[in-house]
Amino acid sequence: MPVGMLGGGFPPETVDRGIALGADIIAVDGGSTDSGPYYLGAGVAKTARAAVARDLRAILPAAHAAGIPVVVGSCGTAGTNAGVDWVHDIAREIAADEGLNVRVARIYSEQRAEHLTKLLARKRIHPLEPAGALTPETLGRCSHIVGLMGHEPIADALAAGADIVLAGRSTDTALSAVLPLTWDLPPGPVWHAAKIAECGGLCTTDPRAGGVLVTLDPGGFTIDPLAQTAACTPASVAAHMMYENADPFLLREPAGVLDTSRATYTALDNRRVRVEGSRFEPAAQHTIKLEGAAPVGYQTIVISGMRDPGVLARLDEWCDRVLNDLHHRIPKVFGLTADDYDVQIRRYGHDAVLGAAEPDFGHPPREVGIVFIATAADQATATQLAKFANPSILHAPLADEKSLPSYAFLGSPAEIERGQVYEFLLQHVVDVTAPDELFSTVYGDLTQTPEELLATIENESLR
Repeated sequence: MPVGMLGGGFPPETVDRGIALGADIIAVDGGSTDSGPYYLGAGVAKTARAAVARDLRAILPAAHAAGIPVVVGSCGTAGTNAGVDWVHDIAREIAADEGLNVRVARIYSEQRAEHLTKLLARKRIHPLEPAGALTPETLGRCSHIVGLMGHEPIADALAAGADIVLAGRSTDTALSAVLPLTWDLPPGPVWHAAKIAECGGLCTTDPRAGGVLVTLDPGGFTIDPLAQTAACTPASVAAHMMYENADPFLLREPAGVLDTSRATYTALDNRRVRVEGSRFEPAAQHTIKLEGAAPVGYQTIVISGMRDPGVLARLDEWCDRVLNDLHHRIPKVFGLTADDYDVQIRRYGHDAVLGAAEPDFGHPPREVGIVFIATAADQATATQLAKFANPSILHAPLADEKSLPSYAFLGSPAEIERGQVYEFLLQHVVDVTAPDELFSTVYGDLTQTPEELLATIENESLR
């Protein structure tokens, strides 16, 4: 893993070092749900195209020269079909520039609501906490739905001779677990190693310096940072099981559960760590987790800065006063019901991040960024609501204040249109009869023109 997410950037020489140390595959994650539902809902990438191209330009020619495969998962951030094709287009440009003649597999993970509705009727879709029962209406609301693949579809693509695998939504661990699992190495160490390596250098003392090389054998694995300035320690390696994980010892994959409760972490020297004792318990039923995002309206925000110590000492009172006043007047002025709009205030510098869990309410903040958020069915209405709130955000006094205060807007105009916003709707899994049931793969080469690529896709029976 050269970096935690494609487009994040890494020193190119760390790839060369990994290959020199004997790397058999370069695996890199291309996406995440960390940045919220927008990228899945809209079907666009979070990362800059130029940044993804920079990283691929450091990876693809080096892997081709070494004769080892490249696997990219969750292409285009959310792993939609468009995301896979977006990364493929970037890779095709690089291949043309570098004269690379390679075979590529595109694994699509996007799901049709109509097909999932049939599976739902057969009782093959189940909720994960805290989600409730799924309905066809909820599936129909989603603009995009993806399934999280395990390693199996990727393994099939490598077995079919793919030099580059561009996968839709996939578990982070599947990308680097795939090759050693095809070599029949014990799944416990393999899945644990994949979890530790999933974010590149994040399991080292210098996360931004480059990725890591994982070496597996039947007894365990050794993890080695690729940057000379970084080191792996037992603490930095063990701590990564707590990253994006509900349990520090257990990790669920489509095929089963990784159990690291008996794992040991031993420093081999001042840079490398040896891990042993990991186990993997196969699941009785192979499942594929679904992710789906749906539009919830359009949004406009207004940002103002507040530094008045008197108001900041009574900030809850001020915010409640503003919102209550708006809720009283908006229905009369705009003819809207409570279900037609939503207005909120976030207080950055006070409790915008932790909300009610903020531990330090004992001292008034010195300065707060007030973010007013208006959401409605269309952009024009959201912006009109923000304009309507403008005088209150700028001048609203406390109940006992005689004069009107003034606060500072971020800029002019004060209203910032955010466009359509989305929400996650699915926290459910599908019982599958085979690991690749919900996925489809298209093979080609990176010398194909966009027109030839489109023809190839249209000739395949994609779900």
